[in-house]
Amino acid sequence: MKLNETQKVDTNLYELNITVDGEQYAKALDASFKKNAAKLNIPGFRKGKAPKSIVYKMVGESYFYEDAINSSYGEAYEEALKESGLEEVAYPEVELKDVDGTHYTFVAKVTVKPEVTLGEYKGLKAERESDKVTDADVETELNAMADRNARMGEAPEGAKAEMGDTAVIDYEGFVGDVAFEGGKGEDHPLSLGSGQFIPGFEEGVVGHKVGESFDVNVTFPTEYHSEELAGKDATFKVTIKELKRKELPTLDDEFAKDVSEFDTLKDLKADIKKKLTAERTESAQRAFEDVLMAKVAEGIEADIPEEMVELQAERMMEQFKQQLASQGIPFDQYLKMTNTAEADFRKQAQGPAADQVKMDLAVEAIIKAEGLEASDEDVESEMKSVAEKYGMDLDTVKKYLRPEDVKEQVIREKVVKLVADSAVAVAPAEEKAELEAEGEVVEKKAAKKAPAKKPAKKDAEKDAE
Repeated sequence: MKLNETQKVDTNLYELNITVDGEQYAKALDASFKKNAAKLNIPGFRKGKAPKSIVYKMVGESYFYEDAINSSYGEAYEEALKESGLEEVAYPEVELKDVDGTHYTFVAKVTVKPEVTLGEYKGLKAERESDKVTDADVETELNAMADRNARMGEAPEGAKAEMGDTAVIDYEGFVGDVAFEGGKGEDHPLSLGSGQFIPGFEEGVVGHKVGESFDVNVTFPTEYHSEELAGKDATFKVTIKELKRKELPTLDDEFAKDVSEFDTLKDLKADIKKKLTAERTESAQRAFEDVLMAKVAEGIEADIPEEMVELQAERMMEQFKQQLASQGIPFDQYLKMTNTAEADFRKQAQGPAADQVKMDLAVEAIIKAEGLEASDEDVESEMKSVAEKYGMDLDTVKKYLRPEDVKEQVIREKVVKLVADSAVAVAPAEEKAELEAEGEVVEKKAAKKAPAKKPAKKDAEKDAE
C-alpha cells in the first residue's frame, strides 16, 4: 500500500489517494483466481485445474480484478488512514481510479472529527436540588412499609367497598340482553384499584356492601382484544359475597423488629432517614452534573458533520431495538403499537443524537485539554465497584466488561467530576423562597424574644452588687 496524497477538500472532508500494488495486490489476485477459476468451465480441464495462463487467455485477467480489489482495499484503506493520522467518523466513499494486473489506485473520501473549541467548563453555575429529608418524608416511607406488611382481614360489618379493598364477587356481563362469552365469574377476588378489569368496572363496585347485587355499566375500549366487544356498551350484574380490607400494623417497636434488623422504631426511623438522604444526595448530584455537562456541551464551537449525527442516531436506534428485544417486543410491533412510521422514528432520533455528539465532543476536548487518563489501577477499582454493587464475583465481571470500555467510562467520570467540583451550586427558586420565608419567621421570632434579655441584665447587676 502507498498513500500517494492526503488532501483536504472541505471543512471536515479529506481525500486519500491510495495505491495497492506489489505483493499485497498479487496475493489478492491469486486468491481471486483460486476462488473464481473453480467456477469456470475450461474445455479439456476439470473445474479449477486449468493453468492460470490458459484461464487468463480464455476469460481475461481483468475477470479477477473485482474480487481482488474488494478483498484488499479495506486493509489498504485502514493502513492509509492510520498513516494519515486522520480520525474518521463515518464510512468512507470509495472511487476506483486505475486498475490493471500490477496495481490499482482508489480515492477514499473521509469524513473526520471536527475541530472543537471549548467554552467555559469550570466555575459554572447550576441549580442543585436539596437533599434534605423531613420528618414527613420519613413518615411517608414508614407508612409505605406498613402498607407492604399489611394483612387482609374481614371488613367491618356493613362497610362499603373502598379502593384498596379486595371484593370477592360473582359477576356476569351482557351486551344488550345477551350474555357474552368469557364475561362470567364466581367467587372472583378483585383488588379494587388494581386495574384488573376494564375501565369503570372497579369504580362501579366501590360504595356497595356485602350481599348487595347491582349493575355496573361500562364501555369496552375500542382497541379491546375481542373484536366482538371492542367499543361496545355492556352491563355487568355483580354480587359482593365477601369484602376484605387491609389491616395496617401498629407502628411501634414490635413492627420495627418484624420488618428490619432494628429493635426500636426510633432506630428504624433513623435508618430510613439515612437511606433517604443518601438516595436524594445521589439523585441531586446526578441531576446537577447532567445540567452542568449539558451547559458544557452547548458551549462548544464545532462544525459537526451530518454523518456523525446520522451514525449516532443509527446507534441509538439499534440500542433501542435491543432493549425492546430483551422485553420480547419486535421493533415492527412497537411501531404499530405507537402508530409511528420508521422514518418518523428515525427523524425523532436526530435531536437526541445531535445532543449526544456534542456531549461526546465536549468530553473528548476536556480530556485532551486536561490530559486526563485512566490507569490500570483505576480500571481494576471500577470493576471491583461494579462487582460489589451487583453482588458478583470480580472474575465474572471481568468476563463481561472489556477493560477498554471501563477505561473510557472512568475517564468520562473524571471529566464530570472535574466540571462538578469547580461548579457553584445554586438553590432552586422554590427552595430559595422557602429558605427566605423561614429566615423571616426566625427573625420575627427572635425580635419577639429580644425584650426578655433585659431583665437578665438587671439580674446580673443585682448579682454584682
